[in-house]
Amino acid sequence: MSTGFFKVPSPKNEPIFSYAPNTAERTALKAEIEAMRSSVADVPMYIGSEEVRTGNKQPLICPHDHQHILGYYHEGDASHVHKAIEASLKARENWANLSWEHRLSIFLKAADLSATKYRMKLNAATMLGQSKNAYQAEIDSACEWVDFLRFNVNFATQIYTQQPESSEFVWNRVEQRPLEGFVFALTPFNFTAIAGNLPAAPAMMGNVVVWKPAPQQIYAANVLMQVLKEAGLPDGVINLIYTDGPLAGEVIFKHKDFTGIHFTGSTKVFQTIWRTIGENIHMYKSYPRIVGETGGKDFVIAHQSANPKAVATALVRGAFEYQGQKCSAASRAYIPKSIWDETAAYIKADLQEIKMGGTEDFSNFINAVIDERAFDKIATYITNAKNSDKVTIFAGGNVDKSKGYFVEPTIILTTDPYYTTMCEEIFGPVLTIYIYEDDKFEETLDIVDNTSPYALTGAVLSQDRYAIELASKKLVNSAGNFYINDKPTGAVVGQQPFGGARASGTNDKAGSMLNLLRWVSTRTIKENFLPPTDYKYPFLNA
Repeated sequence: MSTGFFKVPSPKNEPIFSYAPNTAERTALKAEIEAMRSSVADVPMYIGSEEVRTGNKQPLICPHDHQHILGYYHEGDASHVHKAIEASLKARENWANLSWEHRLSIFLKAADLSATKYRMKLNAATMLGQSKNAYQAEIDSACEWVDFLRFNVNFATQIYTQQPESSEFVWNRVEQRPLEGFVFALTPFNFTAIAGNLPAAPAMMGNVVVWKPAPQQIYAANVLMQVLKEAGLPDGVINLIYTDGPLAGEVIFKHKDFTGIHFTGSTKVFQTIWRTIGENIHMYKSYPRIVGETGGKDFVIAHQSANPKAVATALVRGAFEYQGQKCSAASRAYIPKSIWDETAAYIKADLQEIKMGGTEDFSNFINAVIDERAFDKIATYITNAKNSDKVTIFAGGNVDKSKGYFVEPTIILTTDPYYTTMCEEIFGPVLTIYIYEDDKFEETLDIVDNTSPYALTGAVLSQDRYAIELASKKLVNSAGNFYINDKPTGAVVGQQPFGGARASGTNDKAGSMLNLLRWVSTRTIKENFLPPTDYKYPFLNA
């Protein structure tokens, strides 16, 4: 019998390893990369207690070396979606009834395993399967994943401790129940941490989950599942399936026990999901929770008082880290004419120094985009820009997919602030810059606000506090994560809760208590110690 309310360990952000030359972590990571490259993985689905191998094997490749096969995953069909739902519902009662401290202990152990035993394997899988360099993999698949686990445990505890006031002779209390049914986690290719958090966050709160990752992230998703299983996650709590997305949706969104979706991906897909749920709303036992973080057309606006070197660094890092394949990546920038020449010189110097190639060579800052479809889409934007009289190519512009899906960091200069690449999400290493007259700062803020349907991240760089305040107020609805004198990427769990509004999603702030609150259903309990025995109220007396 429980006799205490337990205080969980205070979370701290996981320290980031440098992977500098001659460090132990660099040696260990290179060895893990070599070991994983030299073997062929056989990746099953995880449904209930089974590792499911269908024989319909699909290749897992390196984006930067697309002829190299890392392994094969076993693709499923509709029957496996049904089976995963059944397994989750079978596990639900025991999981929901497990004492919260035992449930959360599993995820604390998963965090410790990820930070130690599995750290290099998670990083190597992300580097090879998603073409992230060592630093980008470290801050994602090691540190952010560990932070999600540890901080969410703490947030969950805070939620459970929040209780209402009580009046005389009454004890009021609330219970935070898991949702009644199963949650569908649909996860993206670009962040291993997000792929893990989307199923893990609902599961922490007592929910059961069917998890479908993007095919390009399955290689690392398999490692995440190994971590969770070793940490003691019971069978059926999280079921990992590899099926076609629309096929999975056809089954899941028509199931009466579907109770929520945790999603990161494109705006178009999310809007389709929302519409489908609306059309099927009469089928469900409960109104489903719809939580999604989608696209972005993220901005950087500099004021004439900004430090040109800081502007250049914010743009190079913000636009080109992980090849611009971050929903938060700087994709459009507005630079005042008076500081452009100096800023441009710094940018050119950085781009001349930056190297591009495979992730195995730690001197490469730029790696490959995720697959041929993404490559072709990005290349089309660049080709169209080369053929337009409204823009010029300031830097880059070359592409090559002979060995890997490589796109040079590309900067487009435009005289039209509404040119296509200022408005549409590209999801690649392409930055478009509009140079404005210094006295048009406030007018340009209006352009920033009205150009894009998205509102995920944005940044202002200025040494003028009046200009900073003006930008903060005029762009109040333009970005869910707003940065002052920094790049618009790199949100840290527990420090900058992440999410945007408008076409960028439901702004449920991953990395905060707000997100976990979406995965519980509150029950209010009133206990009256001295119940009344007469129906009459005093006002009835003559």
